[in-house]
Amino acid sequence: MQRDVFEKVPVPRAYLKLAAPVVLAMVLSVVYNMVDTWFIAMTGDTNLVAGVSLCAPIFVLSVAMGDIWGLGGSSLMSRLLGKKEDQEAGHVSAFCMYAAFGTGLVFMALMLVFQRPILRLLGANDASLPHASAYFTWIALGTPFIILSMIPNNQLRSEGLASLGMWGAIAGSVANIALDPLFIFTFHMGAAGAALATSLSNLLSCALYVLMIRKKCRVVNVDPAQARQAGRYIGEILRIGIPASITNIMSSLSMTITNRALVPYGNVSIAAMGIAMKINMLCLMTLIGFAFGGQPLFGYCFGSRNGPRFRKTLRFAYLLEAGIGLCFAATLFFGAPFLMRRFLDDAQVIEVGIRMLRFMQLSSLLVGVPLVTTCVCQAVGHASGALILSLSRQGILFVVTMLVLSAWLGFTGILLAQPAADFLTGLVSAVILSGILKKRGV
Repeated sequence: MQRDVFEKVPVPRAYLKLAAPVVLAMVLSVVYNMVDTWFIAMTGDTNLVAGVSLCAPIFVLSVAMGDIWGLGGSSLMSRLLGKKEDQEAGHVSAFCMYAAFGTGLVFMALMLVFQRPILRLLGANDASLPHASAYFTWIALGTPFIILSMIPNNQLRSEGLASLGMWGAIAGSVANIALDPLFIFTFHMGAAGAALATSLSNLLSCALYVLMIRKKCRVVNVDPAQARQAGRYIGEILRIGIPASITNIMSSLSMTITNRALVPYGNVSIAAMGIAMKINMLCLMTLIGFAFGGQPLFGYCFGSRNGPRFRKTLRFAYLLEAGIGLCFAATLFFGAPFLMRRFLDDAQVIEVGIRMLRFMQLSSLLVGVPLVTTCVCQAVGHASGALILSLSRQGILFVVTMLVLSAWLGFTGILLAQPAADFLTGLVSAVILSGILKKRGV
């Protein structure tokens, strides 16, 4: 356990030390998702691109299932480590590993049984359904490993070993990038090949994580005997883990709602949105990485009752998110034409995608506030605040803004819905944060 980074190292350096590997891992995951889209777009088949884009919410939903045990467990571990209860943190670590894999098996079975109705719900039509089905099947089979891979990456940060989590993500990204062209073009598997590459790369990441945990970790572990001793913590894990997972569940919901809203505008709009979202994901995941990369520091400071350090960490996090968001917004706004042309040689898709990507940059400027505040809620165990924010940004407030703005402004309203929801969620975040600082003595 590396306690100096939590107690003595200056806040900016400590925060970046914990967050940078998380950001790199998340950026690499975005890169291999972008590579997926790029290789698929190379086929020149708009229906294939649309079919794969329609399945994006399913991948995000798998990540959400991992967040239940990954973020819920790591939040509790950080507080236990702050109280110097290392053995209890080890029990929580092992339990979450096995709970995540079990959740993955159940989720895989449900996906395979209800595949066709799920795809229709996501907006697949007769043209995109065959491609969506091929992709969906292999993603479903890889779900246990997609979910499991979320756990070590979060837990290693709690022990101060964020760089180990980074290497697991790097291995998976490199494997996916190498396997994509092999399966898609050499073996002529199309959409199924992209999904198979993703599933196998997550399996490789899981195997590498287990190896590193056994050799390098003192707290994080995969010992079944320790897992059986964590029963009394299940409620606490779920109390934070479920609101954390709702963030990604709502993200999956917002993708589905957006795609459904775009159905009247044709597969061209759905394909353009899929590409624009993948490009913008580079910005969003960087912001998420820097927001949640500091969670162990928030949790440790709260557990050890170090209020001044907690507040310094909070100020630094908000300023960092604002600066990064501004840089990305400017870069992607002006670089939208160049970036869209790298994916697909279709003038109609490119034109629509440029407009979509530019509207998304309004969110880049606004989203940092709710992201950091959600991280703080999870770190201090403020379950109700985490739940409210998780339900708001891409849930309740997004649905309301989508309904109102799409009815009022049509296609433009669809593009404005998420930025409007981000602004409103920022106001909610300010109220929740004020309550945390007053009531919890930090």
